[in-house]
Amino acid sequence: MANDDDFTFCQVGAPDNQDYVDTQKIAHDISEIRIKDEPSNNDGTSQSNGAPWEGKLGNITTSKKQGTVGSLSFTVIDTSPGKQASRTSGQVALKDGGFSVPTYQKEIKPARKPVVRAKVPYEKGYSQMDWLKLTRTHPDLAGLNGQSNRRLISMDEVKEHQNAEAMWTVLKGHVYNITPYMKFHPGGVDMLMKAVGKDCTALFNKYHAWVNAEVLMEKCLVGILDDSK
Repeated sequence: MANDDDFTFCQVGAPDNQDYVDTQKIAHDISEIRIKDEPSNNDGTSQSNGAPWEGKLGNITTSKKQGTVGSLSFTVIDTSPGKQASRTSGQVALKDGGFSVPTYQKEIKPARKPVVRAKVPYEKGYSQMDWLKLTRTHPDLAGLNGQSNRRLISMDEVKEHQNAEAMWTVLKGHVYNITPYMKFHPGGVDMLMKAVGKDCTALFNKYHAWVNAEVLMEKCLVGILDDSK
C-alpha cells in the first residue's frame, strides 16, 4: 500500500484451510486493546502526527489516543470543544466583551491624614500642666458668679458673649467660657478666636477630635445649648 494510514475494506468469504483465521486469538487481541492519552500542545492541538487536519482546528481543544489490536495500531483524535481558556487573572468579563479589574484589586487610596497645624510655643507659665493646676485651684473659671452650669442657653445668648471678659463657644452641645483658656491653647489665641460666639464642634474635630474636651474644659462650663431656640 502506498500509504499505511489508508484502510481498504472488502467482503471476505469462508476461509480456506491454509488461510484459516484463529477467531479465539482475534478475540483475545481485541480484549487486550490499550488506549493511552497524550497531552495536547499549548495551542490546543495535539503533537504532530502527520494528520491532514493538523493545524486547522483553531482554538478547539484536541487530544490524541493511540491503541492496538493485535498487530494493528490506530490513532483516535478527539476534537470536541473544550472549555474556553481562562481569562486573565484578576479580570472580570463585562457584557460588552471587555474586562475590568475587580474592586478588591484596584489601587487603595490611603486614608485621609489629619490636618497638620502649626503649634505656637507656650509662654512661660501657660503649659497644659499649668492649666491643669489652675483648674484645681481657681474657684470660678467659667465666671458663673454662683449660677448653675446646667442651665439652658440659646445660641443668641452665646453670640452676645464675644468680649474680653466673656468669650463663649459651643462644643458638642455644651457652652463654655474659653476666656481663661486663651493663652493655654496650643494653637494660639488667633485659632481659638475662630470659635468665639459660634459652634466650634466641626473646627475642633478637624484638628484634635481625640482630645477629651469635657475633662479639659470642665471648669469652664457655662451651660447646655438649647436646641429649641
